Amino acid sequence: MVVISPCDYWQARKAVEWAAKHKGPVYIRLAREDIPKITTEDTPFDFESAQKLIEGTDVTLVATGALVFEALVAAKELKSKHKISAEVINVHTIKPLDSKTIIESAKKTKKIITIEDHQVAGGLGSAVCELLSDKLPTKIIMIGVQDKFGESGKYAELKDKYGLSAHHIVDKVIKIIK
Repeated sequence: MVVISPCDYWQARKAVEWAAKHKGPVYIRLAREDIPKITTEDTPFDFESAQKLIEGTDVTLVATGALVFEALVAAKELKSKHKISAEVINVHTIKPLDSKTIIESAKKTKKIITIEDHQVAGGLGSAVCELLSDKLPTKIIMIGVQDKFGESGKYAELKDKYGLSAHHIVDKVIKIIK
């Protein structure tokens, strides 16, 4: 089964168009909130390839879905306030995982932080850990929901409660760098 978690409106639209033509099961995970646009109508959608949104050298932020925006905000703050160069990868397709892009980035930065608004067990974090433990053991921190039941509430408040906001990402990056 293909699992897609688009980062914004344009990517969601292209994922649905792609899924309608695909032979086989596809699960598309959508955010309920209005997410800032990261891609454009002209941005290509290749379900097999993750998108490197920012080149970096110190740490890799591997994000999916609505939290790609938070990763971009965190990367900007890390660069301006802490002089840390964060590579940001948008993994819009969790299954099949783009192993090549993640391994290349891990070789370069040697530190990975996965970011998802989902349980880390069985999600993007687990998939990246499985990949790298086999192919390239790498220091990894998984940001996501840590084995808790979900709650209802305002999205911004829940992101903050579960440590998914940009400032939490910055804190985790500083921790892994030191």
